[in-house]
Amino acid sequence: MKQVTPQNIYDDTTFFEGYKALRDGDTGLNGPLEIPALHRLLPSLANLHVLDLGCGFGNFARFARTQGAASVTGVDISARMLEEAAMRTSDPAVGYVHQPIETYEPAPQSFDLVVSSLALHYIENYAELVQRVYHALKPGGCFVLSVEHPICTAYPAGWVRDADGHKRYWPVDQYREEGRRDTRWFVDGVVKYHRTVETYVNTLIRAGFVLDHLGEPAPAEEALALRPELAADCRRPPFLFLRAMRPAH
Repeated sequence: MKQVTPQNIYDDTTFFEGYKALRDGDTGLNGPLEIPALHRLLPSLANLHVLDLGCGFGNFARFARTQGAASVTGVDISARMLEEAAMRTSDPAVGYVHQPIETYEPAPQSFDLVVSSLALHYIENYAELVQRVYHALKPGGCFVLSVEHPICTAYPAGWVRDADGHKRYWPVDQYREEGRRDTRWFVDGVVKYHRTVETYVNTLIRAGFVLDHLGEPAPAEEALALRPELAADCRRPPFLFLRAMRPAH
């Protein structure tokens, strides 16, 4: 299959500023839903060597170090994101690599944990990346990932609303037609790749991983109390979470 050049939408000025405001203001679903759900899937981080694919501002790298990780390597395609990450990080045990995650080649058996938060729906060749993650992990190592849920990437038209703007339903179509989707998020032309839940899971299994968690979490009660508008995100799963292990033997 011909590999396309990875898109670097995060270095677009309009996109970057919109995304930065979203994350720093915690107005999206990261704070109330995605980050807590991801953290619940983590092993003890004490003394682990961690790889973060699509590290963005380095939030996870800094968190991992507070939990005792021995080192964290963050990889991201966006120079703007990594400049911000470097500004926010003062820790010699955290290193950032400016490279597309599609082409990053970690050394074999060099990490105890690989994490990827909401990045892998941007890459075309998921199967190839999964193989590289498998080989990068030490035996017994763990791969934890989150992606936009395939219900959301299949037909990315967003909520259908009534005349008063209330959310009526989330349409799903073309679910089995995997591949590129051109969407709008802050700017037009944001490229994502849709794949089914079946593909996400079976690709891990074929690579040799043992899947031990599949999650489609809703906002917690405390998050709903603070932001009642999140109730709509109980009507369809925004994110898919997977945790898989490289067998110890």
